[in-house]
Amino acid sequence: MNADLLLAHLDAFVGFVRSRTGDPELAADIVQECLLKAMKADNVPEEAEGVVTWFYRVLRHAIIDAHRRKTTRDTALEKLAQQWPESPSPEDEKALCQCVLRLLPELPAGDAELLRRVDLGGESPTEIAAAANERVNTLNVRLLRARRKLREQVERTCRACATHGCLDCDCP
Repeated sequence: MNADLLLAHLDAFVGFVRSRTGDPELAADIVQECLLKAMKADNVPEEAEGVVTWFYRVLRHAIIDAHRRKTTRDTALEKLAQQWPESPSPEDEKALCQCVLRLLPELPAGDAELLRRVDLGGESPTEIAAAANERVNTLNVRLLRARRKLREQVERTCRACATHGCLDCDCP
């Protein structure tokens, strides 16, 4: 296998995949995966033109596989979104530990505000990030850390009931 021949057409390969996926990062990943497969392949055409044509065929199959994976993932996420409501039901809210509301002000102000807006207010992290001109991933990391701090605070304060999920909390 002559890797130099494929590497000479690398930009064309990435452009080909990008035009079919619309995602430059995904295109680069697919081409890289296919190059690795090509290096390990046993049945590679001998002549130069045949190798490039063969590699385009490999890329087409990889693009189809990527579209299938995306469709499967999107379908699974839709089902999950239907199964899990965005915010807790009124019955669930009544069963939640009321210590959370009392302990929230003890967290750093930014953490407490984020938890109030997302977990108690039902706002979308995407909307909050856009309004704050912040990346969604950054906001999600802040949210994760804020939840962890609150959980640690509840466990320190409630002890036994925190271990059992804080349902029907009888903390003072």
